[in-house]
Amino acid sequence: MQSLLHVAAMAPMSIPSPSWSGFDIPLPWGTLRIHAYALCILLGIILGLWLTAVRWKRRGTPEGSLWDIAIWAIPFGIVGGRLYHVISSPDAYFGPGFNGTGDLSLIPQIWRGGLGIWGAVVLGVVGAWLGCRRSGVKLTAFLDAAAPGLLLAQAIGRWGNWFNQELFGGPTTLPWGLQIDPNSPNFPAGMPSDTLFHPTFLYESLWNIIGVVVLLVLDRRFHFRRGRLFWLYAIYYTLGRVWIEALRIDDAEQINLFGITTRLNVWTSIFVFVAALIIFIVLSLRGRPEPDTAYLPGREPAAVTAEEDEAATVDSSARDDETAAAGTNSTIVTDPKAHDTDGSVSDTGAHGNLRNNQSDLGHTAEPTETAEESHAGVTSDSGSASTETTASSAPGSGPEAGSTK
Repeated sequence: MQSLLHVAAMAPMSIPSPSWSGFDIPLPWGTLRIHAYALCILLGIILGLWLTAVRWKRRGTPEGSLWDIAIWAIPFGIVGGRLYHVISSPDAYFGPGFNGTGDLSLIPQIWRGGLGIWGAVVLGVVGAWLGCRRSGVKLTAFLDAAAPGLLLAQAIGRWGNWFNQELFGGPTTLPWGLQIDPNSPNFPAGMPSDTLFHPTFLYESLWNIIGVVVLLVLDRRFHFRRGRLFWLYAIYYTLGRVWIEALRIDDAEQINLFGITTRLNVWTSIFVFVAALIIFIVLSLRGRPEPDTAYLPGREPAAVTAEEDEAATVDSSARDDETAAAGTNSTIVTDPKAHDTDGSVSDTGAHGNLRNNQSDLGHTAEPTETAEESHAGVTSDSGSASTETTASSAPGSGPEAGSTK
């Protein structure tokens, strides 16, 4: 126990900032600077794509379609993230109050830091939509698959702020306070050199990692579709971003709404949270459509189409058999004349085999009696057949035979 207390006492009561922020690669014409910030972003993209690839494959999507989408979504996202940062923190690029004292050449220098997540998400979705259209899959299906991976990429990418010693919070005396080099251009002027600051990069990174677990567990339990998991991601992320953003003290546009003045990113997070919550509720109330597929209509794979055609052929054949059977039964039931005719012929043939003493060719009054007996309900087949034969074969008995039928 004493050893543990000794280790705890020797442990630093703050988080130091790294003195290393990158390395140089010598080239024939100079050196190539590799920034730690860029490496964090790259690592976040790789891990996010890995998680998305695992989830995307489970949806039975075309092989290689993820990379066809990513090649559009990632560049669009980086450009969008940079544009949002420039708009939300314009002083360094346009000068305070857009007085022209800024440095426009800093805008493309993204290795210095500064990528706004909402610009990255908006333009990234536009790029993903283009890739999805080319691959024949639904954008909503891709967004649901990518939501946990996107949050994981943000969790890793936030560590780039640590290497750049930027975007930290206000002063704090907490044991996990962040040390900032007093010589850093980001160190607040007028503060003591030993001041500790809230490590907002760490807060957001931990919040996002927890969010990845939450999204995966909820999706496994409820199988969210039609973009609902993506909107759940937006709800979760903005819920944490509001209080984390409020801790930060770096320069940002201040917006006054409803009598409250706060950072632009705070208002953006609030509005996105409300919009995402409404959309999620509406989509949940609509229910789940059937069938649930990641493919755009008419872009299903050939195997699925062949199976559907075979099923349709089987159904059509079954319907044809039922129709034919119904037609045959209808003919048997509704054609009594054919039955009577066959019975008459058969009976007549049988009568031809009777002995001569059972027929009286000269008796002409017999048909009348036979007709009367037939109408009276006589059911003897041999008697009826004999009478009909006698009547039809008697000389001069054509009219009587016709009336008997």
